Amino acid sequence: MKTLKLRIKDKHAKVLTKLASEVNFVWNYVNDLSFKHLKRKGEFLSAYDITITEELITRRKQFKKAKLKWRVSNKKSARRSLGWIPFKKVAIKYADGYVQYGKHQFKLWDSYGLSRYSVKTGSFVEDSRGRWYVCLVVDSPKQDKPTATKAIGIDLGLKDIATCSDGTVISNPKFYRKYEQKLGIAQRAKKKKRVRALHAKIANCRKDHLQKASTRLVRENALIVIGDLSAKKLVKTKMAKSVLDTGFSALKTMLKYKCENAGVLFEEVNEAYTTQTCSCCGSRSSSPKGRAGLGIREWQCMECGTLHDRDVNSALNILALGHERLAVGIPVL
Repeated sequence: MKTLKLRIKDKHAKVLTKLASEVNFVWNYVNDLSFKHLKRKGEFLSAYDITITEELITRRKQFKKAKLKWRVSNKKSARRSLGWIPFKKVAIKYADGYVQYGKHQFKLWDSYGLSRYSVKTGSFVEDSRGRWYVCLVVDSPKQDKPTATKAIGIDLGLKDIATCSDGTVISNPKFYRKYEQKLGIAQRAKKKKRVRALHAKIANCRKDHLQKASTRLVRENALIVIGDLSAKKLVKTKMAKSVLDTGFSALKTMLKYKCENAGVLFEEVNEAYTTQTCSCCGSRSSSPKGRAGLGIREWQCMECGTLHDRDVNSALNILALGHERLAVGIPVL
């Protein structure tokens, strides 16, 4: 299955905002009722007890909380929740160019041809600029078996988003840095719409860059092995802004689901010491180490004399670890 996201025409925004407010009211009521039942009876209400709660129950289990956050409908509130209207397959009718929910027919920009798909479930969602989209979970058509035979290891980073074992480099355009000055001017002038528009442009440019790069990698390879570099840990350091601007965590997610859809093998391995280990002889004696060695991009192994690019060497070691983890050998790789 995959999710299609289509933008709804702006003339329907008022109706969707009103429906989202009703959803928030029911969500808050059920959330509070469920918590009171827990305190009184010592047990949670199940999805069988209340109907909207299938989503609420799912999120409660996901975040492991007895009570979830209150959904705020007031547009003037700084804590306002973005609009969200979940629905099941039976609640909608759809065809090329529109989606009908209840008595309301919402026209949209249909770049997929909705009539070709079978919708399982979905939701209407609002972005920070007040634009509405419909997200539809659909059956994904069967993909042809991949014809590529290559295998690559990928080393994630900040200077470049990713360096592959075959020498391919996915550059880091630093989208946030490009617009940082304009963003600062708009924030100081308190132009909220301009700030939202700039943030959206940055996010869209980054997403487009990563989507194209991940699609190319999946199309050209039969096995992709990637390091387990954690963005969650790095955002707690002084490098937080650079980590978030790079978006390598999003690239990893994209590669994972695209590989599943295309029938390409995907492995994530522990990348500890992959930078320090010579990919030819396995020696660690002469490699750059520690913070002082981070600036050294090329080094020569004293054991075998091989000259290494730091990131390519790491990617080669990651690929080797991926081959070790495979339960079944791949003769063509």
